[in-house]
Amino acid sequence: MAFGKSSRADARRTSSSFCSTTTIVVFVALCLVGVWMMTSSTVTPVDMSPPSSKSDAKDQVPETDSKLFEDNSGDITEDSEKLVQKTHEENPVKGNEDKTNVGAEDTSKTVTYSDRNGKSEEEKVQEGGDASTETDTGSRADGEGNNSEQKSDEQDKNLAEKSEKAENSEQQETNSEKKSEEEEKSDGDGKDKGQIQEKVEQSEGQGTGQISDDNNAGNQDKDKASNEVFPSGAQSELLNETNTQNGAWSTQAAESKNEKEVQASASSKGQLVGYNWKLCNVTAEADYIPCLDNEEAIRKLPSTKHYEHRERHCPKEAPTCLVHVPDGYKRPIDWPKSRDKVWYSNVPHTKLAVVKGHQNWVKVSGEYLTFPGGGTQFKNGALHYIDFIQQSLSDIAWGEKSRVVLDVGCGVASFGGYLFDRGVLTMSFAPKDEHEAQVQFALERGIPAVSAVMGTKRLPYPSKVFDVVHCARCRVPWHIEGGMLLLELNRLLRPGGYFVWSATPVYQSLPEDVDVWKAMSALTKSMCWKMVNKTNDTFNQVGLAIFRKPSDNKCYEKRMENNPPLCEESDDPDAAWNVPLQACMHKLPVDPDVRGSKWPEQWPLRLEKAPYWLNNSQAGVYGKPAVEDFEADYQHWKRVVSKSYVSGMGINWSHVRNVMDMRSVYGGFATALRDMKVWVMNIVSIDSPDTLPVIYERGLFGTYHDWCESFSTYPRTYDLLHADHLFSKLKKRCKLQPVIAEVDRILRPEGNLIVRDNVEIINEIENIAKSLHWEIRMTYSKDNEGLLCVQKTMWRPKE
Repeated sequence: MAFGKSSRADARRTSSSFCSTTTIVVFVALCLVGVWMMTSSTVTPVDMSPPSSKSDAKDQVPETDSKLFEDNSGDITEDSEKLVQKTHEENPVKGNEDKTNVGAEDTSKTVTYSDRNGKSEEEKVQEGGDASTETDTGSRADGEGNNSEQKSDEQDKNLAEKSEKAENSEQQETNSEKKSEEEEKSDGDGKDKGQIQEKVEQSEGQGTGQISDDNNAGNQDKDKASNEVFPSGAQSELLNETNTQNGAWSTQAAESKNEKEVQASASSKGQLVGYNWKLCNVTAEADYIPCLDNEEAIRKLPSTKHYEHRERHCPKEAPTCLVHVPDGYKRPIDWPKSRDKVWYSNVPHTKLAVVKGHQNWVKVSGEYLTFPGGGTQFKNGALHYIDFIQQSLSDIAWGEKSRVVLDVGCGVASFGGYLFDRGVLTMSFAPKDEHEAQVQFALERGIPAVSAVMGTKRLPYPSKVFDVVHCARCRVPWHIEGGMLLLELNRLLRPGGYFVWSATPVYQSLPEDVDVWKAMSALTKSMCWKMVNKTNDTFNQVGLAIFRKPSDNKCYEKRMENNPPLCEESDDPDAAWNVPLQACMHKLPVDPDVRGSKWPEQWPLRLEKAPYWLNNSQAGVYGKPAVEDFEADYQHWKRVVSKSYVSGMGINWSHVRNVMDMRSVYGGFATALRDMKVWVMNIVSIDSPDTLPVIYERGLFGTYHDWCESFSTYPRTYDLLHADHLFSKLKKRCKLQPVIAEVDRILRPEGNLIVRDNVEIINEIENIAKSLHWEIRMTYSKDNEGLLCVQKTMWRPKE
């Protein structure tokens, strides 16, 4: 470039047209040589495949790049699998280190790879002046997939642009400014093209780049490639989000009458390039839950009589700060060992061990916190207590008839943790209160739990979905204020379902206990609940009472007094997002084709079978008749998970226990993971079709949520987050940076985020992930649809 400048200076001094012409010719020749050198190094990696013709090379790249996701091949190739494993072994977290000592021979063999800062090797050698190719593997795969005429046109266009820049260099642009402009162009090229653009970015190892195994696919049929990530034909409508509709379901936002006004800040267009991350400066420090630790809002509450201070009070502006990581944090212990012990350094709290140690909740043992499996009502272990409940009432039938349980005031969730042994899935919840970190202990153990309280609002679950509700000394005053809190359980309990109450009023004779028992007996009778058993456990020296909710309206109609009253017909029992509690009961369904009129199929038959109340006269979320829609969704996720997620992402599933599907529809993703040692929290967004009842009917569980707000869980509690076309919808209502900050808060270090969305969103999320120093494990795109897999690191910004 300097030579070009001096030549034009000489031309101005001597007015020699011959010299100017010679300069331009030499410059163009140098550019052609540079382009030839660059393209020759990107067509096929050296020594990775036998020599082939240009047409063979063009065909091989998309075949090889997409082999990880083929519909008809069960696993990735052996060499590709070794590459993924090798990448993991050679990529320990190094924070903000730059790896620049890459040998020339290795560089010649590498298509493109990313370092810890997300910079590609191509970016590091851009001083040659040719930035026409995209700075990741995707542009190269795209370029190699085009015909020679397209490639030639692009080269001519680039040369013309560069010649024009050279002739207009009087603007005194610096080399760095030119490189920046060229890089921005390269980032924008080819992102919305219809051809397959696959970007499999491998992080650098210990000073050497990981060689991309781009030509190891053989001669497989191109039509089979990439079907798993983006299925064609009958399954394509599952990915075309512009065609989705609410079908037979209204949205939770429409159902709920008093939900908070959603945020509607516009997001800037174009690719984002930089983010400024800071650590959260909050009292809760490493345990910060933004919507539960909003001290300013809590101080302004007029009353805390009904536990308002334990309810959600989200900041007006969603936080963009990052939560501290405790000193000495380690990768959590794998399930099932984690049920018995966790690292003390990960949850450094000892108060519960002091207060509840004698009840075998939790104990401190060296560098571990251990959990003997006890609780206030089952000091000698949860399994004996669980079996005692079934002995008291055989119709409960754990793991067959009773599959989904709600545990109120769960403590460290040992009850739910041991119900896994009986084939039962338990939604455990407890407030963030003086029982320090009880829900955090549960999640660290690998047991489902959320932070919530029975206060002034409905719990965020649909009506008639829990087979059993359990309370063991949960400290909830069920009998006061017209039984409002017990009536909320009545809303949640499936018709014919059971309420198991183990508390001192059941078996002790103290005056206070006797009074509470009398009040509860009168209340449950007026609610038409039938006490089916009251018994004592001599081994644990406790007692329990089991009540059954009616399955029809006959008892309601025979009541002498309408107290508690029946709810108004206009009151929607499924409205659950920020809806105030009411002391009333909803009538039960009588139509045999309506949800709640029958008990679901026994587990596990209910998992794969469409609910009886779905029929093909209803439109499904994806536009098909509801039953066909349900089946298509299940087949789609079963195929994607088995042939892509399990073996094609490089995720070590032995370290995965707590999973969240951030935008679930029918629970197909969770169903596809049924044979793995994981549990899935299914989230149905408040502005999405309200399909959460379908998920519960299958024997799965989940909750409503608005992702413009923080989720009610502790930091570092999930191993894997899955977001299918969530962020593109969310971006219409709120900014993505605070949402990704929330993802960072929830996700454990070394945890993974899988995103499926349009290419524009994929690029934006990838950009944010790089700013967080996350590892980009894989990106893939086809027909403007993309897939991204990233792994969180231990990086935190310096204060």
